[in-house]
Amino acid sequence: MTKRAIILAGGKGARLRPYTVVLPKPLMPVGEYPVLEIIIRQLAFHGFDHITLTVNHQAEIIKAFFGDGSKWNLKIDYSFEDKPLSTMGPLTLINDLPENFLVMNGDVITDLNFSQFYDNHVQKGKIFTISAYNRTEVSEYGVLERNKQGLLTQFIEKPKRDYTVCMGINMANRNILKFIPKDTFFGFDHLMYRLLELNEDVLIQKYEGYWLDIGRPDDYMQAIDDLEILKEKIMPWM
Repeated sequence: MTKRAIILAGGKGARLRPYTVVLPKPLMPVGEYPVLEIIIRQLAFHGFDHITLTVNHQAEIIKAFFGDGSKWNLKIDYSFEDKPLSTMGPLTLINDLPENFLVMNGDVITDLNFSQFYDNHVQKGKIFTISAYNRTEVSEYGVLERNKQGLLTQFIEKPKRDYTVCMGINMANRNILKFIPKDTFFGFDHLMYRLLELNEDVLIQKYEGYWLDIGRPDDYMQAIDDLEILKEKIMPWM
């Protein structure tokens, strides 16, 4: 059975400037490999044999680097956006999507078992499965609370708040296309609102391993440091 992945690689990487002025974000190096090559090698290791890269910004550089995928013993093809379509809109440009497929961002570092994630989605039979992660954010400020008279009732120094966030790694059934308008800027957020409105079942699969989105400079530098420690888990092919 062919295992298909769609990797979203068309963004401008604005949050990572000035690094991305020269290189597209998927080619930003994390250790000895560009982040997107790490993802592709991971997917090949987990049995994926067909990857489609959705490209827009600096598309020719990305195509020149990754080619047809033969270097990694899989097929790589490309879906070109002539205008920004956000994260879910590009799926409407791909005419040969299989019944179930992985769709993910091209800027995440993780040790997720992609094969298990794929199989779990297929077994559960849901239209969409989200890989999710717990993150704790610490406020930079002391927080004041007051009563109706404007008097201080509580002070909290740099409070912490826990969130369950999308890892940018999802599994989808082809029927998801019914909810995504063609040729329209349509993001993950738009899709979630629509599926909730229509009471469609969306599965959340919590993950407790390693995950980092390298979209911000601080996180990018953190990923480089983490890779030195977690290399065997993140790069199982080595």
